[in-house]
Amino acid sequence: MINTNVKMITTKKCDRRTIDAYIGQLQECKPLPEEDIKVLCDKAKEIFTKEDNIVNVPAPVTICGDIHGQFYDLLELFKIGGELPDTNYLFLGDYVDRGYYSIEVFCLLVSYKVKYPERITLIRGNHECRATSQTYGFYDECMRKYGSPNVWRIVTDLFDYMPTNALVDDSIFCTHGGLSPTIDTLDQIKLIDRIQETPHEGGMCDLMWSDPSESPGWRISNRGAGYLFGQEISEQFNYANNLKLIARAHQMVMSGYTFTHEKNVLTIFSAPNYTFRCGNEAAIMEVDEFHKYNFTQFEAAPSQQLPDEDKRIPDYFL
Repeated sequence: MINTNVKMITTKKCDRRTIDAYIGQLQECKPLPEEDIKVLCDKAKEIFTKEDNIVNVPAPVTICGDIHGQFYDLLELFKIGGELPDTNYLFLGDYVDRGYYSIEVFCLLVSYKVKYPERITLIRGNHECRATSQTYGFYDECMRKYGSPNVWRIVTDLFDYMPTNALVDDSIFCTHGGLSPTIDTLDQIKLIDRIQETPHEGGMCDLMWSDPSESPGWRISNRGAGYLFGQEISEQFNYANNLKLIARAHQMVMSGYTFTHEKNVLTIFSAPNYTFRCGNEAAIMEVDEFHKYNFTQFEAAPSQQLPDEDKRIPDYFL
């Protein structure tokens, strides 16, 4: 267990040398002490606060889906996609829960965000909230590694400041989940007060929880939040906002990516062998300066990289 006997009021500066030290430690899958996580999240909060609800991202960019605490698979993703700052990345949320290393995954990505704020974009997923992360593993992980909920509180407070969406060269709308019956235009998303716990309903909730469907129109989702939306819905949204594509994550697909709605919607998923039993491939999508798409699929990192004490299936996987 990591020592939590530290003062939460600190004068430690989050300068380049400090961030480099954080990244070096995290790349070895060694979690940061509580005090350093507080320093890191305070600095990241300053950066996220300056970003709009919809972050404008230039191409070329590599778009990534769910990670879900699968640390060694995240390292594999960077090996395949290229290291920062040489590659520009856009992650579509769900960094925590399900996997064993949510704190290491999230802190590494946030450290990169602090060091290279223009080279990596992190939007919020449905698991980046207090209610969901209490149920699906992140809270339990923080308690196991730190012996108190302090780190969970620090990180979930930062979740509230993350942008909800991104827009690649005004043509690819990026969201974690999907669309909302209360949102017709991008301008409406820009007006959302996002600095809050994800609501149980409404436009902000739908952006993180909804899914495309083969059935027409809007239907209530069986997830307990968000909606299912049909092809005519995504076509109308893309037409009204002059978009070429909706890129989203949120759903495991066996090949790592799939197009639906006559290629109006793309689902991309970057957690291979999800929950260590699904056997799926993961994928990332490279968008070049001419808006051509190139997909790279990859399999899970060797399972022997998991510590013996973590080779178990927690109750929240079942």
